[in-house]
Amino acid sequence: MMKRLITYSCMAIFAMGSMAQNQKDEAQMNRFISGLMKKMTLEEKVGQLSQCSGGFATGPDNTRISRTEDISKGLIGSLLNVSGAANTRKYQEAAMKSRLQIPLLFGLDVIHGYRTGFPLPLAEAASFDLDAIERGSRCAAKEAAAAGLHWTFAPMVDISWDARWGRVMEGAGEDPYYGSLVAKARVHGLQGDDLSKENTILSCIKHFAGYGAAIAGKDYNSVDMSMGQFVNFYMPPYKAGAEAGAATFMSAFNDFNNEPSTGSTFLLRELLKNQWGFKGFVVSDWGSVGEMMNHRYAKDEKEAAYKGIKAGLDMEMVSECYSKNLVSLVKEGKVSIKLVDDAVRRILEQKYKLGLFDDPFRYCDEERERTVIGSQESRKEACYVSERSIVLLKNENSVLPLSSSIKKVALIGALSKSQKDMCGAWSCAEVGKVVTLYEAMEKRGVDINYNDGYDLKTNKIVNLDQTLAAARQSDVVIVAMGEQAWESGEMRSKGDISIAAEQQRLVSELVKTGKPVVVLMMCGRPVIFNEVRREAPAILCTWWLGSEAGNAICNVLWGDYNPSGKLPMTFPQHNGQIPLYYQYKSTGRPTALGGWCAKYIDIPTEPAYPFGYGLSYTTFNYSDVKLLPGDGKGTYTRVAVTVTNTGKCEGEEVVQLYVRDEVASITRPIKELKGFEKIKLSPGESKTVTFDVKDEQLGFYNNQMKFIVEKGDFTLMVGGNSRDLQEIKYILN
Repeated sequence: MMKRLITYSCMAIFAMGSMAQNQKDEAQMNRFISGLMKKMTLEEKVGQLSQCSGGFATGPDNTRISRTEDISKGLIGSLLNVSGAANTRKYQEAAMKSRLQIPLLFGLDVIHGYRTGFPLPLAEAASFDLDAIERGSRCAAKEAAAAGLHWTFAPMVDISWDARWGRVMEGAGEDPYYGSLVAKARVHGLQGDDLSKENTILSCIKHFAGYGAAIAGKDYNSVDMSMGQFVNFYMPPYKAGAEAGAATFMSAFNDFNNEPSTGSTFLLRELLKNQWGFKGFVVSDWGSVGEMMNHRYAKDEKEAAYKGIKAGLDMEMVSECYSKNLVSLVKEGKVSIKLVDDAVRRILEQKYKLGLFDDPFRYCDEERERTVIGSQESRKEACYVSERSIVLLKNENSVLPLSSSIKKVALIGALSKSQKDMCGAWSCAEVGKVVTLYEAMEKRGVDINYNDGYDLKTNKIVNLDQTLAAARQSDVVIVAMGEQAWESGEMRSKGDISIAAEQQRLVSELVKTGKPVVVLMMCGRPVIFNEVRREAPAILCTWWLGSEAGNAICNVLWGDYNPSGKLPMTFPQHNGQIPLYYQYKSTGRPTALGGWCAKYIDIPTEPAYPFGYGLSYTTFNYSDVKLLPGDGKGTYTRVAVTVTNTGKCEGEEVVQLYVRDEVASITRPIKELKGFEKIKLSPGESKTVTFDVKDEQLGFYNNQMKFIVEKGDFTLMVGGNSRDLQEIKYILN
C-alpha cells in the first residue's frame, strides 16, 4: 500500500509539474506574440491572413502564384502546394527578408501518405484498426515534415451517406461514432503530443460543416438539413477533432442553414470557437471567400471579406478578398481591429508552437528529407495497414486463400499493372515506386498468364478468345477490375456508380470456363457490381492501397494475412437506393412491416453489403450474450458476448456493438454503432468481449443541441456487421 501511495504521489507531482510548465510556456508564447503584434502594421497583419499557391494549382481558375516580392514585404502568411526542403527554404529565405521576419507556413493536401502512399482514407477506415490508422498518419507527418511542410489539409471527417459523392474516398465513411474515433486517431498521428518536434505537422479538420451531405451527391452542391440531423449525425467527428487538439479547421464550400459555411458566424465563431473553445485558426477552402459572391451572399469582394472576417474565418486560401479589402474595411471602421488581431494571433500561435520563430528553416533539412522519405519503416507500415484495409466480400467453396500448389495464374485486367491507379485520388506518392499486383506476383515467382481483358479507357472487352484461353490454361483466374483512380475524389461525383457492364460480363465469361475466379474490386467508393456479385465465387474489395498495394493484395490472396477488413460504408444494389445507410429511422410505416410501407416497387430496399460487413478465411460464432453489472461510476451496465473461432486458421474479427433507443423524445435510428473491438483468435479459441454502456452509448442531442440521456428501454445488439446481430434488452431506470 505504501509503495502505491508513493507512486500516486509521484504521479500527482509530475502532473502538477507538467501543468505548471505548460502554463509557463503559454505565458511565454503570449508575451512573445503580443510583443510582435505591437510592432506589426495593419498591412502586415492582413498579410498573415493571406495564403497563396506557390506551386501546382488545384483550383478551378488554374492560377499559379509566385510572389517572392510580397513575401519579402511580409504580406503573405502561408503558401500551399510548395514542397521539398530546397523549395520551401527558397520561399522561407524570402520571408526572412521581411521587416519582422515572420516565417511562412507551408501547407499541402497530404491525404493518405506523402511520398510513401497509404490506402485511401476510406480504405484505411475499413481496417477498423485505430492504432494502424494513427501510425499511418504519423508516417505521413514524418515524410511531409522532412519535405519542408508544416501543415496538411487533413483529415477530412465529413460523414456521407451518398456514394455518388466522389469525396467519400477521403473520409471514414457513414458512421458518426466511428468517424469521431478515426478523426482523433488521425489528428494524434499527424500532430503527436508536441508540435515542436520536427516529425509533426499541423492537422486540419475539414470541411466544416456538412459537406458530405451535398444534395444528390453532387460536389460543391448545397446542403439542407435540420439542426437535429446535423448534431447527431454530422457534427460528432468535427467536435471530436477539436477535442483531440486539431490545430486548424477548414470551412466548407457548401452553404449551411442558408449561409455559405465560409461566412457562417454560427459555425465558425459561435459553435467552433465559443462553445467548443477552439484555439486554433480557421482557413477557407480554395477560393471560397470569393465564392460567396457566386452564392449571391456577397455583392463584391469587399463584402465577402467583411462577412468572412466577421464570421470567424481567419485565413483566406487563394482568393484575395482579404488582402485587397481588409485594410480599408478596418480604416473605414466597418471591421474592428480586434477581429483582425484575433485571427492574426491564432495563426502566429501555431507558427510559434511549430518552433518556426526559433528556427524558420528547421523543416528545410535536405539530408533528413533523403533519409526519411520512402524509408523501409514507412513502406512496412503502408503494407501493414493495406493488408488490414482489404475486405473479403465472398468466398464460395473456400477458393481463397490460394494454395501454394497452384502453378499457373491467369491475371486479367490492366489495373493490375497500373502504378498510377494503385495510388488512388489525392495522392502525393512517388508513382514509379508503387508495387503493382503484377510486379508483386512476379516477385513471388508466380507463373503469370497475363491479358488485359478490357480496355482501360473504354472498359470494352478486348481479345476475349485469347483471355478465355489463358483462363483455361491456368489453375486459377484473378481479375483486377473496378474504377480508375481518377473516378473518385474531388469533382468526381457520379450519377451511376455501377461498374462498367463489359467488365462485369467479362467475369461471367471467365466463370464459364470452369476455373475458380477471384475478383479484385478496385475502387475509391462503394460501387455496384450485381453481375459479378452473382457469378464470381470469390470477391475482395481492395480499394486503392498505395505504394505497397501489390504486396498487400498478394499477401491476402495467398493467405499470408487473413483478411479482417469491414465495410465503413454500405454498398448499394441499385443507384436508386442512394443515399443508403444502415442507421435509418423507423418512420411511421417501417419497411419491416411490409405492405404499405417505406420501400420501392421496382428495386429492393436491402443493400448488397451492409455497413460493418466483411468475411474471413475462418468463421466466427457469437454466443452467450448477457448483461453484467455497471460500476456505479458512469457505466450503467456492460454487455458481454463470447466469440469463438470455429474455422481452421487464425483470424481477426471486429466485434461490433449497436444500440437502439426504443422510445425517445425525438425520432431515433433503428440502430447505431456505439462500440467495437478487434480481436484475434486461434482455431477453436474463444474470447469474451465486453462493452461498457455509458452516456456515450445511450445519449443523443435534442433539437436544442443539448446532449441528453433519457431513461427507458434500450436494445443492445452485438455481431460481426450491422445486419447480423444478436439482441438483449436493457432498461435504464
